[in-house]
Amino acid sequence: MLLRRRRFLATPALALPWTQGLAAAGHDEALRAVRAGGAVVAFRHALAPGTFDPPGFKLGDCSTQRNLSDDGRHQARRIGQWFVAQGLQPARVRSSPWCRCIDTATLAFGQAEPWTALGSPRGSAEQTNEQNLGELRRALQAAAAQPQELQVWVTHMFVLSALTQQNSSSGEGLVLRPGQGNTVQVLGRFKL
Repeated sequence: MLLRRRRFLATPALALPWTQGLAAAGHDEALRAVRAGGAVVAFRHALAPGTFDPPGFKLGDCSTQRNLSDDGRHQARRIGQWFVAQGLQPARVRSSPWCRCIDTATLAFGQAEPWTALGSPRGSAEQTNEQNLGELRRALQAAAAQPQELQVWVTHMFVLSALTQQNSSSGEGLVLRPGQGNTVQVLGRFKL
Protein backbone atom coordinates (compact mmCIF):
# COMPACT_ATOMS: atom_id res chain seq x y z
CA MET A 1 0.00 0.00 0.00
CA LEU A 2 3.04 2.28 -0.21
CA LEU A 3 2.30 5.34 -2.28
CA ARG A 4 4.94 5.56 -4.95
CA ARG A 5 5.66 9.09 -6.06
CA ARG A 6 6.07 8.25 -9.73
CA ARG A 7 2.76 6.34 -9.78
CA PHE A 8 0.57 9.13 -8.50
CA LEU A 9 2.37 11.81 -10.46
CA ALA A 10 1.75 9.91 -13.68
CA THR A 11 -1.85 8.81 -13.06
CA PRO A 12 -4.39 10.98 -14.91
CA ALA A 13 -7.65 11.94 -13.28
CA LEU A 14 -10.70 10.03 -14.42
CA ALA A 15 -13.37 12.16 -16.04
CA LEU A 16 -16.09 11.66 -13.45
CA PRO A 17 -18.97 14.17 -13.56
CA TRP A 18 -18.70 15.15 -9.89
CA THR A 19 -14.99 16.08 -10.27
CA GLN A 20 -15.70 18.92 -12.70
CA GLY A 21 -15.18 22.36 -11.27
CA LEU A 22 -12.87 21.22 -8.45
CA ALA A 23 -10.03 23.40 -9.75
CA ALA A 24 -12.25 26.45 -9.42
CA ALA A 25 -12.86 25.52 -5.79
CA GLY A 26 -9.12 25.63 -5.02
CA HIS A 27 -8.44 21.92 -5.23
CA ASP A 28 -5.48 22.32 -7.60
CA GLU A 29 -3.35 23.94 -4.91
CA ALA A 30 -4.24 21.25 -2.38
CA LEU A 31 -3.63 18.47 -4.90
CA ARG A 32 -0.19 19.90 -5.77
CA ALA A 33 0.69 19.95 -2.06
CA VAL A 34 -0.34 16.30 -1.66
CA ARG A 35 1.59 15.23 -4.74
CA ALA A 36 4.70 17.07 -3.52
CA GLY A 37 4.76 14.59 -0.61
CA GLY A 38 5.50 14.89 3.06
CA ALA A 39 2.02 16.08 3.98
CA VAL A 40 -0.99 14.55 5.71
CA VAL A 41 -4.58 15.01 4.54
CA ALA A 42 -6.68 15.40 7.69
CA PHE A 43 -10.44 15.17 7.18
CA ARG A 44 -13.19 16.24 9.50
CA HIS A 45 -15.64 13.32 9.57
CA ALA A 46 -18.47 13.38 7.03
CA LEU A 47 -21.96 14.71 7.78
CA ALA A 48 -23.34 13.53 11.13
CA PRO A 49 -26.47 15.44 12.19
CA GLY A 50 -26.60 17.17 15.54
CA THR A 51 -23.93 18.49 17.86
CA PHE A 52 -21.92 16.50 20.36
CA ASP A 53 -22.66 12.95 21.44
CA PRO A 54 -25.61 12.12 23.70
CA PRO A 55 -24.95 11.92 27.45
CA GLY A 56 -23.56 8.54 28.45
CA PHE A 57 -22.21 7.66 24.99
CA LYS A 58 -19.67 4.84 24.82
CA LEU A 59 -16.79 4.37 22.43
CA GLY A 60 -17.20 1.10 20.62
CA ASP A 61 -21.01 1.29 20.84
CA CYS A 62 -22.21 3.20 17.80
CA SER A 63 -25.82 3.08 18.99
CA THR A 64 -24.88 5.54 21.76
CA GLN A 65 -23.08 8.03 19.48
CA ARG A 66 -23.86 10.59 16.81
CA ASN A 67 -23.48 8.78 13.49
CA LEU A 68 -23.22 9.55 9.79
CA SER A 69 -26.42 10.38 7.95
CA ASP A 70 -27.19 8.93 4.51
CA ASP A 71 -25.72 12.16 3.07
CA GLY A 72 -22.64 11.65 5.25
CA ARG A 73 -22.13 8.10 4.01
CA HIS A 74 -22.50 9.35 0.43
CA GLN A 75 -20.02 12.14 1.14
CA ALA A 76 -17.48 9.66 2.56
CA ARG A 77 -17.76 7.42 -0.51
CA ARG A 78 -17.35 10.48 -2.76
CA ILE A 79 -14.09 11.34 -0.96
CA GLY A 80 -12.73 7.86 -1.65
CA GLN A 81 -13.86 7.96 -5.30
CA TRP A 82 -12.10 11.28 -5.78
CA PHE A 83 -8.85 9.92 -4.33
CA VAL A 84 -9.05 6.93 -6.70
CA ALA A 85 -9.77 9.24 -9.65
CA GLN A 86 -6.63 11.23 -8.79
CA GLY A 87 -4.50 8.09 -8.47
CA LEU A 88 -3.90 8.77 -4.77
CA GLN A 89 -3.64 5.73 -2.53
CA PRO A 90 -2.98 6.36 1.16
CA ALA A 91 -0.29 4.19 2.72
CA ARG A 92 -1.97 4.70 6.09
CA VAL A 93 -5.47 5.77 7.17
CA ARG A 94 -5.76 6.74 10.83
CA SER A 95 -9.02 7.62 12.52
CA SER A 96 -10.49 8.89 15.75
CA PRO A 97 -12.06 5.92 17.56
CA TRP A 98 -15.53 7.56 17.33
CA CYS A 99 -17.87 5.63 14.99
CA ARG A 100 -18.57 8.59 12.67
CA CYS A 101 -14.84 8.95 12.00
CA ILE A 102 -14.17 5.23 11.58
CA ASP A 103 -17.17 4.98 9.25
CA THR A 104 -15.96 7.97 7.20
CA ALA A 105 -12.49 6.44 6.82
CA THR A 106 -13.79 2.96 6.03
CA LEU A 107 -16.34 4.14 3.46
CA ALA A 108 -13.77 6.39 1.79
CA PHE A 109 -10.63 4.27 1.94
CA GLY A 110 -11.68 0.75 2.93
CA GLN A 111 -9.71 0.86 6.17
CA ALA A 112 -9.40 2.72 9.45
CA GLU A 113 -6.70 2.43 12.08
CA PRO A 114 -8.19 3.82 15.33
CA TRP A 115 -5.87 6.33 16.99
CA THR A 116 -6.72 7.91 20.33
CA ALA A 117 -4.75 11.09 19.53
CA LEU A 118 -7.38 11.93 16.87
CA GLY A 119 -10.25 11.46 19.35
CA SER A 120 -12.63 14.24 20.29
CA PRO A 121 -11.27 16.48 23.05
CA ARG A 122 -14.76 17.15 24.41
CA GLY A 123 -14.93 15.92 27.98
CA SER A 124 -11.20 15.16 28.22
CA ALA A 125 -8.77 16.80 30.62
CA GLU A 126 -6.81 19.74 29.22
CA GLN A 127 -3.55 17.89 29.88
CA THR A 128 -4.77 14.89 27.83
CA ASN A 129 -5.74 17.19 24.97
CA GLU A 130 -2.31 18.83 24.98
CA GLN A 131 -0.62 15.42 24.98
CA ASN A 132 -2.75 14.36 21.99
CA LEU A 133 -1.89 17.56 20.09
CA GLY A 134 1.80 16.96 20.79
CA GLU A 135 1.48 13.41 19.46
CA LEU A 136 -0.23 14.71 16.29
CA ARG A 137 2.51 17.32 15.73
CA ARG A 138 5.20 14.63 16.12
CA ALA A 139 3.34 12.41 13.66
CA LEU A 140 3.27 15.29 11.16
CA GLN A 141 7.04 15.64 11.56
CA ALA A 142 7.45 11.91 10.90
CA ALA A 143 5.18 12.10 7.83
CA ALA A 144 7.20 15.03 6.45
CA ALA A 145 10.28 12.81 6.62
CA GLN A 146 8.58 10.18 4.41
CA PRO A 147 7.46 12.09 1.30
CA GLN A 148 6.89 8.88 -0.66
CA GLU A 149 3.94 7.94 1.59
CA LEU A 150 0.53 9.55 1.83
CA GLN A 151 -1.28 9.49 5.16
CA VAL A 152 -4.92 10.34 5.73
CA TRP A 153 -6.35 11.18 9.13
CA VAL A 154 -10.07 11.37 9.97
CA THR A 155 -10.96 13.36 13.06
CA HIS A 156 -13.23 16.03 14.56
CA MET A 157 -13.69 19.77 14.08
CA PHE A 158 -12.30 20.49 17.57
CA VAL A 159 -9.11 18.53 16.90
CA LEU A 160 -8.47 20.23 13.55
CA SER A 161 -9.24 23.64 15.03
CA ALA A 162 -6.84 23.13 17.96
CA LEU A 163 -4.13 21.81 15.64
CA THR A 164 -4.41 24.42 12.85
CA GLN A 165 -6.24 27.38 14.42
CA GLN A 166 -8.71 27.13 11.50
CA ASN A 167 -12.27 25.92 11.16
CA SER A 168 -13.37 23.08 8.88
CA SER A 169 -16.70 21.76 7.67
CA SER A 170 -17.98 18.19 7.61
CA GLY A 171 -16.09 16.08 5.10
CA GLU A 172 -13.49 18.79 4.45
CA GLY A 173 -9.85 17.75 4.13
CA LEU A 174 -6.93 19.95 5.16
CA VAL A 175 -3.50 19.28 3.70
CA LEU A 176 -1.14 19.62 6.67
CA ARG A 177 2.59 19.93 7.04
CA PRO A 178 4.62 20.91 10.10
CA GLY A 179 5.33 24.63 10.30
CA GLN A 180 7.98 26.48 12.24
CA GLY A 181 8.24 25.78 15.93
CA ASN A 182 5.13 24.07 17.19
CA THR A 183 2.83 25.25 14.41
CA VAL A 184 0.99 23.34 11.72
CA GLN A 185 0.76 24.71 8.20
CA VAL A 186 -2.42 24.28 6.11
CA LEU A 187 -1.24 23.95 2.49
CA GLY A 188 -4.67 23.53 0.95
CA ARG A 189 -8.22 22.24 1.42
CA PHE A 190 -10.47 19.67 -0.19
CA LYS A 191 -14.26 19.93 0.00
CA LEU A 192 -15.58 16.94 -1.92
